[in-house]
Formats: sequence, C-alpha cells, structure tokens
Amino acid sequence: MKSSILTRPFYYLWTTQTAANAADVLYIMALTVLVLDRTDSLVSAALMPLMRSGAQMLSGLIAPLLINRYKLTFLLLLSQTGQFLLFTALAIYLQLNGSDASLVIVFTLVFIMSFLDGWTVPARNALIPRLVTQEQGLLKANGLISVSDQVVQFAGWGLSGMVVAVMGAGPTLLLTAVIYGLAAAFTLGVREPADPEDHALRQQTEAQPQEQANPAPSNWHTLTEGWTMIWRMPRLRLLTFMDMIDMLGGSVWVGAFTLAFVQAALGQGEEWWGFINAAYFAGTVSGGLLVLALVRTIGSRYLAAMLTGMAGYGILTALYALNTQPFLALILVLLMGPFAELSIINRRTLIQRSVTKDMLPKVLSAQASLLHLVFCISLLVMAGLAEQIGIVNLYLLAAGLTLLALIVGLLGLRSFQSAASAGTSGPTGG
Repeated sequence: MKSSILTRPFYYLWTTQTAANAADVLYIMALTVLVLDRTDSLVSAALMPLMRSGAQMLSGLIAPLLINRYKLTFLLLLSQTGQFLLFTALAIYLQLNGSDASLVIVFTLVFIMSFLDGWTVPARNALIPRLVTQEQGLLKANGLISVSDQVVQFAGWGLSGMVVAVMGAGPTLLLTAVIYGLAAAFTLGVREPADPEDHALRQQTEAQPQEQANPAPSNWHTLTEGWTMIWRMPRLRLLTFMDMIDMLGGSVWVGAFTLAFVQAALGQGEEWWGFINAAYFAGTVSGGLLVLALVRTIGSRYLAAMLTGMAGYGILTALYALNTQPFLALILVLLMGPFAELSIINRRTLIQRSVTKDMLPKVLSAQASLLHLVFCISLLVMAGLAEQIGIVNLYLLAAGLTLLALIVGLLGLRSFQSAASAGTSGPTGG
C-alpha cells in the first residue's frame, strides 16, 4: 500500500483536468477575438468572463442536489462530456454561419458550458483525497494539480494567441473541441476506490436518522448543508473567511490592473505588462514545484506553511506596490509565486482534511459559489477604487488585505489546534 502514494485514477483525473483547462484557455481566446472582430466592443468581450463566473456561481449553488444523487466521478464525466458536445455544436455552428452567427446563441452556449463547468473544480478537489493512499500524498496531489493549472495558464495564453493568429478563430475552435473530447475520454478512467472504513461510517450515519425520523432531507436542507457546515465549524469558517479576504485583494492581478500599474508606477509600455504576467505565472509554477519538493519537510504542518506563504506574499506585494524599478518588479513578482502557492496548496489541503469525504463536495461547492461572488464584487470595487486612490495604493490595499487574512488566521489558531486534537473525524460531530 505504501509503495504508491498516488493512484492510477488520480493520474487520469490530473490528465483530464489539464486537457480541460487547456481547452478553456483556447476557446476563451478564440471567442474573445471573434467577438471583438464582430462588435469592435471591449464591453461585449468583457461580458464573456463575467458571464462565465456568474454561471459557475449558480452551478455551485445547485451542485449539492446533484452530489446527493450521483457519484462525483459521474458528475465529472457528465460535465466534461456535456462541454465537449456543446462546444462541438458551437464550433460547427460558427464554421457554418461565419459572420452571420448570432452572438445570442454563442453566449447562450457559453453560459450552459460554464454552468456545467461550475461543479468540475469542487468535484475534482473533493475526489483528490479519495484517490491518494497516504496523508503526504494529499499535499503532493494538490501540488501536482496546482502546477499543471499554472503551466496551462502560463503557457496557454501565449500559445493560444499564436494558434488563433496562425489558424484563425474557426479552426482553433475545432481544435478545442478535439481537446475537450480527449478530456471527456480520460474522465472514464477516474474511478473511486472502495473505502471500507468510509462505507461503514456512511452506514452508521445513515442508520441513526432513520431510527429517529424517516423522511428524506428536503432540497433546501441539501442545498444549505455545505453552507451550514462552513458556518458551524470554526476551522472551516475561519479558512473560508481568510479565503474571502484574500480574494478581495486578488483581483488586482487581473490584466487591466497590472497594465495600469506597469504604465503608471513603472513607466513602461505593454511589453513590460507581458513580462510581469510571465514572471508571475513562472513564479507560481516554481512555487508549486517547491511545494512538491518540500512535501516531506512540511509533513502535517499545513497551517504553518499556509501562514508563512501568506506572510511572504503580503510583504512582497507591498514592496511591489512601492517599487518603481521595472527589473526589481520582475524579481518581486517571481518571488511572490512560491509564497502564493505555499499558501493556496496548504489551505486547500487543510480544507480537504477538515470534513468527511461525503461532506467535502458540498462544502467545496458552497465555497466555490461564495468565492466567485466575492471575486466579481472585488473586480467592481477595485475598478472604482483605482480611480479614487490610484493604482499604487490599490496594490498596497491588496497587500494589506492579505496581511489582514494572515492576522485573522493567527487570531484563530485555537480553532485549528482544537480540530487537530479532535482528529479528522471531528467534523462529523458538528
């Protein structure tokens, strides 16, 4: 058992998610170019990411109903297969209609695809603990997933721009449909191993309510179960609150803000915008690899690693905001990546270890919906604040929010310590 920390189904999960992420990057780039060519309107192009976030938020809200009824592996297959079929239909429609294609139909299909995609990440992150055989394997698995996510983002945006430029938007969409098909095919290999202990625990927890009351839980109870768990568990509530505070400042790394900073604070043009973005993603990739290398060193000290990552990231963001030298800015952004990944990967691992495997998908769905909402609000608020306080102060505010999240974590250390002494089965007790 100890020889294989990561199982074959995990590697299928890793592959299907990498392919799906690559397809996402390609299709967003191709559709953005297509919409801009058709409308010559940045507002129309900006509707797509906003609509995607909205659809994913709604999907996360209703995901618990599906999680209660179907296995996570089936939901993942349904999501990937549905996206493949819808995207194939979209690509064929655009090829046949060209400039006469209706943007209403295009946006409708994108909305439905994004809705299907809304439960993919919660399902993926909930499956990871079921597909590893040792505690250290969980941190390693999260590190691998994070590295592949960042590599796709880092390489994907640059390569997708070249692909669209060489092939054109239409053929790129057909290529994307093929990648979605591969993602759906690899999903067939993702199978949950039988867990006798989990099965026995499920039988116990299911038998108790039936003795007291026969009626099945209402849809409302199912929809709110994850939210209730987050609110009632101090450890989960604290982690979610820290995530929300951090997310409020995280939107400053969206393209428009980084470009404004490069121009106003560093006095450089768009080429340095590209350098800063590349350095940031290179830093996050190296950060993920660093976490993989430190799996044994970190051991079960996820909390200390997370807080260290947040402290380093917050301080470096503040230094970046105050700096006016372009080359120093590149170094600071590159150094931010490892600290950001140290925080993110260990926070995810802490959440995965805070609840039972049955409850984890519902908790992750609730968190995903909440964070999508916070991100959308953050974008709007930060855009308004940028004009009021200036772009440099905006980055200082982002650094302050990360350090505030760190302080919240330090003040709530007791909830982590009590959860640690209770063990991983503690959450079932409420």
